[in-house]
Amino acid sequence: MSDTAAVTMTFHPRPQAGEAKPWAFPAPVRGTLDNGLTLLRCHRPGQQVVAVEINLAAPLDAEPEGLDGVATIMARALSEGTDKHSAEEFAAELERCGATLDAHADHPGLRVSLEVPASRLHKALGLLAEALRAPAFADSEVDRLVRNRLDEIPHELANPQRRAAKQLSKELFPATLRMSRPRQGTEETVARIDSAAVRAFYEAHVRPATATAVVVGDLTGIDLDAVLADTLGTWTGNSAEPLPVPPVTADDTGRVVIVDRPGAVQTQLLIGRTGPDRHDIVWAPQVLGTYCLGGTLTSRLDKVLREEKGYTYGVRAFGQVLRSTADGKGASMLAISGSVDTPNTGPALEDLWKVLRTLAAEGLTDAERDVAVQNLVGVAPLKFETAASVAGTLADQVEQELPDDYQARLYARLAETGTAEATSAVVSAFPVDRLVTILVGDAAQIEEPVRALGIGEVTVVTN
Repeated sequence: MSDTAAVTMTFHPRPQAGEAKPWAFPAPVRGTLDNGLTLLRCHRPGQQVVAVEINLAAPLDAEPEGLDGVATIMARALSEGTDKHSAEEFAAELERCGATLDAHADHPGLRVSLEVPASRLHKALGLLAEALRAPAFADSEVDRLVRNRLDEIPHELANPQRRAAKQLSKELFPATLRMSRPRQGTEETVARIDSAAVRAFYEAHVRPATATAVVVGDLTGIDLDAVLADTLGTWTGNSAEPLPVPPVTADDTGRVVIVDRPGAVQTQLLIGRTGPDRHDIVWAPQVLGTYCLGGTLTSRLDKVLREEKGYTYGVRAFGQVLRSTADGKGASMLAISGSVDTPNTGPALEDLWKVLRTLAAEGLTDAERDVAVQNLVGVAPLKFETAASVAGTLADQVEQELPDDYQARLYARLAETGTAEATSAVVSAFPVDRLVTILVGDAAQIEEPVRALGIGEVTVVTN
């Protein structure tokens, strides 16, 4: 083309943003299989990896005395072989399906999780049903799982975060309550577990009549009723009722416990108490207020301890459900967690308590509340993009005896919560005189500065 040739270009109009589509947490369809298994299904177009969650009513409270950890060993054994397939064969069959299978035990019960491409859902559900219906629990496999668990425990005790969590549970809850002890057992209790104990726990608590299956993903072209009837529907068992659970009691008298780690260059902080579960009307305002206190890098705790003083890389405040029940016997853990350099342990705690006192005296600002709502509610569509995230949340709702529309109503409640309400909730959640403080660090350096703060009686433990 010559330099003088005219160039004609057609400009298309600039695309304009469309109307934002309203979003709501997916609503499941509830049903029951002939064997008594409760079913929640949720069709999510485009989600070609289907997520399946199985809730089993086998809470840690049901573990026999002296056998803490048997639920964890049983959970691991469920995903590692059946009467029909050895552990190696079972793993190979799952791999051929492109599937992953996992299981874990917690205070409310046992959870089995499966993810698989939609095209191989039938085959994978068959393997899952086989694991639930006819687990192997071979002596050699259980012995291996016990040895593995015993090997893990020293590493967990060496981890400052895990050690702090263990001590906080021991401090808060009475020794008679299962929550006072490690979820996965101690060296003493795990060492007692054998295949007979695992099978007895399975036979006592694993049955379809007290279980729930959640299936989420793109179910286009899948006759889910037929697939379920041919897989999970073949699982049978008696119709015994779930075990009653004891109410949660705790002692949150303000005090400090130092777990001595001579020579530690950092101190791990875990400051907590128990609070209401998700059935309580205060839960949504508490979530909002706690986020303002320590839910992000721009929260009050981080602004002072990280940005202004440089004591830490970050401090977080959070609420974690321990057990949630419709009859009011549940509880959550309300906590502040982080680590600071050893010489500044005392000053950091002093400033942390100042943040809490200032919050109680002056309250949150409207700007803080608005940012928290935007972050918590605005990111929800991204948070629940995958089938696994939706399935996990629905399974949590089942486990915590919440209605199927709870998550959707929670976001609406967060959006309408005002600044004063959020302030009241977070101040009530973290009263300065009712916090149990666990410090994992060098007692020789931190005991006296911490004692001088007057935030509670100080005790040093060495184990």
